[in-house]
Formats: sequence, C-alpha cells, structure tokens
Amino acid sequence: MNLFVIKIGKAFATIRREGIFRGGKRVLLFLGAYFKSIVGVKAGDILFITSGVGDSALYRAHNQAQELRTHGFRVSVTMQDNPFLLSLAKKFKIFIFNRTLQTASTDKLIKKIKKQGGEIIFDTDDLVFEVKLIQQTDHYASMSSFEKMQYQKGIGEEILKDPYVKVCTTSTKFIAKILEGYEKQVFVTTNKLSQEWVEMAERIMEHETHSMEHEITDTVKTRCTFHVPRFTIRIGYFSGTIGHNKDFATISDVLIQLLKKYPQVEIFLAGPLELEKKMAEFSERIVRSTYAPRKKHFENISACDIILAPLERDIFSEGKSELKFSEAGLLKVPIVAVRNSTYADVISDGVDGFLAESENEWLEKLSKLIEDGELRKRIGENAHEKTLRDYTTKNSHGEEYYEYLKSRLNIVN
Repeated sequence: MNLFVIKIGKAFATIRREGIFRGGKRVLLFLGAYFKSIVGVKAGDILFITSGVGDSALYRAHNQAQELRTHGFRVSVTMQDNPFLLSLAKKFKIFIFNRTLQTASTDKLIKKIKKQGGEIIFDTDDLVFEVKLIQQTDHYASMSSFEKMQYQKGIGEEILKDPYVKVCTTSTKFIAKILEGYEKQVFVTTNKLSQEWVEMAERIMEHETHSMEHEITDTVKTRCTFHVPRFTIRIGYFSGTIGHNKDFATISDVLIQLLKKYPQVEIFLAGPLELEKKMAEFSERIVRSTYAPRKKHFENISACDIILAPLERDIFSEGKSELKFSEAGLLKVPIVAVRNSTYADVISDGVDGFLAESENEWLEKLSKLIEDGELRKRIGENAHEKTLRDYTTKNSHGEEYYEYLKSRLNIVN
C-alpha cells in the first residue's frame, strides 16, 4: 500500500472540507509532527510506531509513551513512514504497532525484529482491525476515496494474526475480549491525559475563575444595581472526526424537546457533523466549531455546562473508549453518556456523571442538569477527581503490564 499517496489524498480532502486556511493549518501541523517523529527518536527500550499524528496517535502512542517513562522505561515514538524506520530495529527491544498499515517498510521492519528476537505488540483503540465492521460504519461511508484506501484491509490485521505476536494492548475491556479470541494475551491500557494537558486545563480553569472575579469586581466598582447573569446553558457535543452523524441522531429528538422546553439552552457542536433537517428550526441556538487545536479544544469543553456522549448501539461503537468522560472531567464539566459496557464501567450514575439509554432517560437526566447548577458543579468536581486519579499519565495503574514489559527487557526490580 502506498502510504504517501494516501496521505497526500487525505491532505487535499482536509483542505477541501475545512478550507485553505484551517485545512492548510492542519496539514502544516501534520508536517511538523512528521519531521519531529523522525529527528526525535532516541534509542531505548520501547518504540511506538503509528500511522499518523491524529488523536489516536496522541492517546495511544505519545501519551502511552509518557506514562511508561514515568515508570522508568526509555521510550520513543515514530511514524511508520519514517524513511529511517528499518534502522530503528536494532535500537529497541520492544516494538508497539499502533494502527499501522501494511507496507513494504513495515514488512521489512517486522522481519528484522523477528530475526533479532524482539518483542512485537499489537495496539488498537478501535475495532479497525475488523475490516467487515469498519466498512459498515457511518464513519467509513463519510470518508474520501483516499481515506478509504487505508481500510481495504483491517488496519493492523496482518500483525494481529501473526503467530509471532503474542501480546496486544487496547483501550477497553470490550475490545480486549475480542482480541483474546485471537489467542493473545491482552492488557487494557486506558487512554490517558498527558501532564501537559492537565496543566493546560488547570490554567484554563484558573483563567476563567479570575475572569469571573473581575466581572463581579467591575460590577461593584460601577455601583450597578442591576447585573445581568449568564442565562445560557450550553450543551456540547464533540464529534472529533467525520462519521458521527448517526451517533448524534440517536438523541436529536431529545435535544429538540429540550430546546423547546428551555429557552436558555444552546447546543455547541464541534467537528464535521451533518445535522438532520429537523434541527434547522433551532439554527440560531446552535453554535458550530470546526477542528480546534488541543488548547482551544479544552477551552471549548470548559465553555460548556454539559457534555454529551451518545453512540449508536452496534459492535463497532461499543468498542469506543471513555475519553469523552475523562476530557470533560478534566475541565470539571458533567457528562451524560450512553449506557454501554464501557461508560457503565467508568461512570457512577448520578455521582460523577449520568448514564442514559432510552429517550426518556436522556431527557430526564439532561433536564436535571439544566435546572440544577449545584448538581452540575458537584458532578463535574467528582468527575475531575476521578479523572486525575485514574486517567492521567502521572497517576496510572498498569502494574501487571509494567511487570510484563520489565520481564521482556530483563529488568529486575
């Protein structure tokens, strides 16, 4: 597979979809990350190999690498189209392949790793290795022809099915059970927030607190007898990538009922989402945002009062991780999420978030949050505590996984 052709096609698709300025900026960011992945590789214990530089690579490679470094491992990250990829085989002992595509260079690298007796680990945060499942999704249907090229076979399928590969890592227990069906040992390594992101979120929340204090002070100084409060309740949905139209559509009727009932409610939509025609009636109360860099993304979350995490009820969607919970929790914003196995395992319903299945349940729990500011604050703070405790690279809890890696590296405690 010609990875260069695919990425050139994806770059043009991004510019066409988001415009020259925004799309071009994303392409430049990609180029910067690409060159960094070449020059920033230092010999060590573990090498993560990714197919790109998107959120999946950030969560499953860069942040996982940071987590492992905090536990004493020497780790680097590179992209699979690094022109010096083959030379890296002799510089590491463990190689973690995250959503990589089969190419001539990866085939050569894998042969060399096997020859020298290195460890190969298959990593995924999605069911993209199951080609039949991915090609049935709304996400796949929304892709450009160049983007579809990378899904002609399941992503990483040849690595997963290789008898030499004994171990997998993944983001959820649901995917772990499927991978165990391939007779692999599987470690669940949840998606973590980097220390830089934690500090970024703290600065955003601190800035917002100061801004509110200044607003109150200014009101007192001018001796105003009447101060207009912010009545708007902003409900946010962050689609991230194309192909989440059906996820959002599962609760569109609920949102219409809420918009009719509560005139103070507005909807914030981030990402390439196509709305159903029935939402047009409320267009003036729907705020749209395209792709945003990480800092702006966190600012957008923080500007919301409630975050939504709906999903279609199918096998592919069931494998999605709980990162919407951890990102919202990082900014102390309460979430209402679909009641599936992953979110039900993470969220204590009514304590650090809400779970919903039926339309009535979505309506009931969103209404509670809209009407009760103290409830929003309490849920958000509880989610924040859980996020810092369980979902950061600094506070990680993968002792069994770390011990396995040490055993493969012959590291004695």
